[in-house]
Amino acid sequence: MSLDFAFYPGCAGKQVQKEAEWAARAVCDQLGIKLHDMPRATCCGAVSLRETKPAFSLAVAARILGEAEASGRDLCTICNTCLQTLSHANYRFKTEPDILEQINKANQQAGIPAYRASIKVQHLLWVITDQVDQKALKDKIKKPLAGLKVAPFYGCHNLRPAEIFASNAGEKADHLHRLITLLGGEAVSYDGHDKCCGFHVMLSDPAEMRGMVAKNCLSAKEAGAQVMITPCTLCDMSMGAYQGIAEKTVGKSINLPEMNFAQLLGVAMGIDEARLGVHRLHVDPKPILAQTGYPLTRSPCWR
Repeated sequence: MSLDFAFYPGCAGKQVQKEAEWAARAVCDQLGIKLHDMPRATCCGAVSLRETKPAFSLAVAARILGEAEASGRDLCTICNTCLQTLSHANYRFKTEPDILEQINKANQQAGIPAYRASIKVQHLLWVITDQVDQKALKDKIKKPLAGLKVAPFYGCHNLRPAEIFASNAGEKADHLHRLITLLGGEAVSYDGHDKCCGFHVMLSDPAEMRGMVAKNCLSAKEAGAQVMITPCTLCDMSMGAYQGIAEKTVGKSINLPEMNFAQLLGVAMGIDEARLGVHRLHVDPKPILAQTGYPLTRSPCWR
């Protein structure tokens, strides 16, 4: 099975949650996963574009998917919303050839090559847990998590709708749980693990968004979680960067370190914390991670 992908980190991974992209590249380097840049790719448009200008959204998706296809590789992302947006478009292109023909005609007028709908859209979490040899992955673990209680937060855009994500969807999803166990941690069960992070109402209803963040984080903390991980840069932003604001909104302390899944994997692999961007996190996980033997120094020159 090829571990060679066109890499689409998404806008948040390139601009705001840079540490998620750094960590993804760092762990992939050690696992033999090749991530090839997509220099012509733009924002996927997310849900907003899909709802307001459906045809335009499909045209954008076809152009992005087409760049990956032209390289002969499947597309891999680290953002749930990019995953859902591109997967939704790809599903339509594969099941509605007349739609693909119309979109290709429109794109070709702008000099964009036709997309043949021959590739898959993948999440890096799926690649690591389903396609990398798990014994080889376990051999890379230098600093097991020593029973660390980890809350897996899947978010919603990599789970639903089920007809698009098939076996990776809904209640069947266990990728984070399996990864936590493989790393030597304990996956905490709590109500919010498959709920929305609130990112998409951040501007339209900020109070609601902050309440959602607080509810999810408090649910995990009250269940005994010492740290939370997500597979999504937008969930990282909500559950991490907005956690302090959420605390003020609900009047309760949360103080739950939140990390991208690739960062925690990198920790267990013994990768330097600067390369993983641990210093950029809003709730410092190092006091908790210290009990696993995690290095508390970092290379000052990296990034």
